[in-house]
Amino acid sequence: MTLMKTYLPVLSSVLLVATAISLPCQAELKAPLLPEETTNGKSTLAPLDPLQDQLAQNTAVLFNKKGLPAATLTWVGADGYFITKASEVPRMEECQVHYAARPHSAVREIRRDVKSDLVLGQAVTMRDVPAIQFQPSNGLTFGQWIASPAGGKHVKLGVVSANRRAIKGFGAAIGVRMDDQMKGKAKGVRIIGVAEDSPAAAAGLRANDIMLELAGESVQEYRRVNEIISQRQPGEEIEVKFKRNDTEKSLYVRLASRTKVLSNWEGEDFANGGISIRTDNFSEVIQHDMPLHPSDMGGVVTDLLGHAIGINIARVDRVTTFALPTERFWPLIQEWMQKDRHPPKALPATTASAAAPAAPTSNP
Repeated sequence: MTLMKTYLPVLSSVLLVATAISLPCQAELKAPLLPEETTNGKSTLAPLDPLQDQLAQNTAVLFNKKGLPAATLTWVGADGYFITKASEVPRMEECQVHYAARPHSAVREIRRDVKSDLVLGQAVTMRDVPAIQFQPSNGLTFGQWIASPAGGKHVKLGVVSANRRAIKGFGAAIGVRMDDQMKGKAKGVRIIGVAEDSPAAAAGLRANDIMLELAGESVQEYRRVNEIISQRQPGEEIEVKFKRNDTEKSLYVRLASRTKVLSNWEGEDFANGGISIRTDNFSEVIQHDMPLHPSDMGGVVTDLLGHAIGINIARVDRVTTFALPTERFWPLIQEWMQKDRHPPKALPATTASAAAPAAPTSNP
């Protein structure tokens, strides 16, 4: 107690001096930006207006038959050719292209590539669109700023957040739990549970439905169901014939990545906006942190100068999006367009007499 009384005046003096010294420093502290400049507001993004205008011209939105945005497309040919994420549009003929103020256009599918999960299509009534010419992406570095279109209107910024690499595939899934209690009693495999936000739930399957056929094959054990699904890629559609309340029905289920279904079994929106149908099995990806939606996949990725260096291919979680680098798809897309524009010419028709072999002659 005596020591406390002795040192208390000294301690008080030290605190007063420290406070006096710190006050001028606090008075000099000033935020380098105005409050409205510390967010993604108009003033902050104003320097990117030219890039936003470019991305709005180079891309469009593909709507499904329900009138909902299915994917973003990137123009690759002035005559209406585009590429987008294949697994998001399993039936392209049911979709429409919405682009700027032009009338909506029907589309035709040209080629799909399961390996890259890209599809080449053509908006049949679109002409003179500003097509992208992709540039090499080898110079892209970890931490570099990049940009992409979002929602068909805005530009999103992000950085390359990991080293480019291959993404291993873990197979496909439909999101059901099954048992073999039907075995020996009746045909089929009973569904005992359906995952939230899963392919099965989206297609309309329910608990207690009995699967009778999968992709044209009769099923009696849940192990065989898993085997049939594992042989396919996420994004593929398979027909399911099933029985509900003694009535046989059928529907199509679009498979998703197994990792997507298992990670989100209880319907937790861990991506804050959903994740893509297919999120894995890519030969090489550029990983970035742009906050995009699954329907933004298929949109071009550029540097801040507007050079196209990749295509968004999978929304993986809240902070992770994968993009395919130019080198993994652009040569293939150019080859497909060339073949579609210049198909092999038909052989000229021949007359019956020219086509028929000459009749044998006999010596007189």
